[in-house]
Amino acid sequence: MKKFLGLLLIFSLSSCAELQQIATQIPSTYGVTDSEINSGLKQALQFGIDKEVTSLATEDGFFKNELVRISLPPELQKVDKTLRDVGLDNLADEGLKVLNRAAEDAVGEAIPVFATAVKEISFADARNILLGADNAATNYLTSKTQAQLYDRFNPIINNSLEKVGANRVWSNLIQKYNAIPLTSKVNPDLTDYVTNEALQGVYFMIEKEEKDIRNSLNSRTTDLLKRVFALQDRS
Repeated sequence: MKKFLGLLLIFSLSSCAELQQIATQIPSTYGVTDSEINSGLKQALQFGIDKEVTSLATEDGFFKNELVRISLPPELQKVDKTLRDVGLDNLADEGLKVLNRAAEDAVGEAIPVFATAVKEISFADARNILLGADNAATNYLTSKTQAQLYDRFNPIINNSLEKVGANRVWSNLIQKYNAIPLTSKVNPDLTDYVTNEALQGVYFMIEKEEKDIRNSLNSRTTDLLKRVFALQDRS
């Protein structure tokens, strides 16, 4: 009986050691190393940045993209409606366009900031992100870049609003609105509003690209992406 128990104990210890060894070699078992996971995830993020963020930085990148077009802040939606009700549609349209133009001007600043954040992804970060939620990579970028991007976007958007005449347009628009009888006065901080809306649009489009790569085999356009995200598929 003692011999049997001794053999059982040896077998159990041996099995535990083998299982631990297998667990640490899962990437190799699937033919994907930690280095490849790291490189593949960075490649996926870079594709999203190059494709989506660059497109947002072009003229009409925001204004003609229904997914991220910046609409009026709540305080000014009543301004827009009232102006349209009294036949000032063109003025209202122009006010909306200049907000989006300011965002388009600023978004180019995100590219180098994102590039730095991507480079800093560690092997451990990459594995956790790969095996995380559909938007894990976007959440990582958001946590690493949002405060810095706000600081970069804000003055650029303020200058852009000046450059494209937004302050003049909105000043004219608000003055006309405030002159309408029985309306309450409004004076929102457009620069802060557009900055936050621009950031939301940037992260939204990166998340969209991330989800495409995670969930669509056709979006994995390189051998590295196919191999790395196949590991996600098996998890």
